[in-house]
Amino acid sequence: MIVLLPPSETKRAGGDGPPLRIDALGSPELGPLRTELVDELVALAADRPASRKALGISESLDGEIDRNAAIRSAPTMPAIHRYTGVLYDALDVESLRGATASRARARLAVGSALFGLLRADDAVPAYRFSATSKLPGRPTLAARWRPVLEPVLAGLAAEELIVDLRSGSYAALGRLPGAVEVDVVSERPDGHRSVVSHFNKAHKGKLARALVSSRAEPTDAAGVATVARKAGLRVERRGNELTVVLST
Repeated sequence: MIVLLPPSETKRAGGDGPPLRIDALGSPELGPLRTELVDELVALAADRPASRKALGISESLDGEIDRNAAIRSAPTMPAIHRYTGVLYDALDVESLRGATASRARARLAVGSALFGLLRADDAVPAYRFSATSKLPGRPTLAARWRPVLEPVLAGLAAEELIVDLRSGSYAALGRLPGAVEVDVVSERPDGHRSVVSHFNKAHKGKLARALVSSRAEPTDAAGVATVARKAGLRVERRGNELTVVLST
């Protein structure tokens, strides 16, 4: 089983790993496009106004542009430790030990706008680049990633069950028919339901933690739902679609 996470805009700074080696990342088929995007992002960093526009940031975040300028020389750390934010706080991979930590490294992957697909131990630097970023004069990221990323994802799905926790913009970079998809909704006492944002990320993080903590090896959505329920989540299933329901 692979649990495919979204990345985060925020990244942990620093690291004690050597500079980025694109040829050492998993899924080497993605190497040529990874190299193109890294080169384009580093070059773009020389033009701060263009970088702000492409990345959708203000002057107050110019430090993110400096990060991009240093992508090739900056220290690295495993991808699963690089990303931060609500989902990763709930996952809390740093607290995992022993066999659970080993399962996390084997089962967790991250969908990335810059690298396409990262496994937990892939060493990456801090950077700023999202699925909605628009590099000047270039096709959309979805148009560039789909032809190379979708075959890689399809190959993975042919071997293992994939639980896709990516947000819509990242799922658009590489569609994955047949994966277990997860939504999070809140339910009021009157039964009315609505999609949530902050709690969406938190509960997807909790689900990811449950899936890497379990010794079970789910082979379908029903098995994933069973693991989630044992972890205390209220889950409904419809085919390959799971809904985590929060009572408010």
